[in-house]
Amino acid sequence: MTAEPCWTAALLVNRDGQYLLHLRDAHKPINDAGMWSLPGGAREGDETLEEAVARELLEETGLVVDGLTRFTVVDDTMQVFLGRWDGDPSRLPVTEGIMFAFFDAATTARLTIAPWVAEVLARHRAERAERPPRGHGQGAVAHVVGVHLHLERDGKVLLGLRHPESPFAPSQHHFLAGHCEQESAVACLIREAREEAGLVIEAADVELVHTVHVVDAPGAPPRLQLVFRARRWAGEPRVLEPDACLGWGWWPLDALPDPMVGYARAALDGIREGRPYTELGWD
Repeated sequence: MTAEPCWTAALLVNRDGQYLLHLRDAHKPINDAGMWSLPGGAREGDETLEEAVARELLEETGLVVDGLTRFTVVDDTMQVFLGRWDGDPSRLPVTEGIMFAFFDAATTARLTIAPWVAEVLARHRAERAERPPRGHGQGAVAHVVGVHLHLERDGKVLLGLRHPESPFAPSQHHFLAGHCEQESAVACLIREAREEAGLVIEAADVELVHTVHVVDAPGAPPRLQLVFRARRWAGEPRVLEPDACLGWGWWPLDALPDPMVGYARAALDGIREGRPYTELGWD
């Protein structure tokens, strides 16, 4: 059995296909000194690769990027994750190195760039170029289906604060949520409500109130995020998975907490405006 890599890095691509690169300090005894590289670093302790890359991104850029997916492994030691980010790199805090900037593929060829990073960018460009044009019946891909519980009481909505070491959306507020297994979406919702918060919900009391069709990065798996309202339920929310959620709270709809998972906030905006559907991340 091959050991997992001990290093991680994040390849962030914006809507224009540009790559976020990090200029490393030239006068320190560090890897990739004086070169453009990718944010990332080594795993610590018992961290998973997902936890390590999320921590390194937060430490080096201040970013929390949802939906990072494993892209490629370099020299059996570096796991590179792929993600989408469309912000302004000049506004990022520079805790290490010199600066961050977006570059298109043509410009990266003229930079002093770490060799392993050049290899990663070449792989990404080759993968995009190899995708065949889509015709009728072609290009179908599997979608990840997520379910989300929308509970309202006295004009407030139930949200949970994610654990700071969670691989998904650390230290952000989110719906009670989960991914469908071999089950219907409503069955998944009922199971997750019971397992995560001790709430008892009946299928007859559930209605679909919003759908978010989201893709987090070019080439990342598309996701259908289904938001269900429960008209009735039994029990008070309790923290039953403390490694994922620190606590549950009821938040006014006009004073939602920050930070909050982006598509969850978009879904609540859609529900308030009476819209059944939102798209995020699609060009």
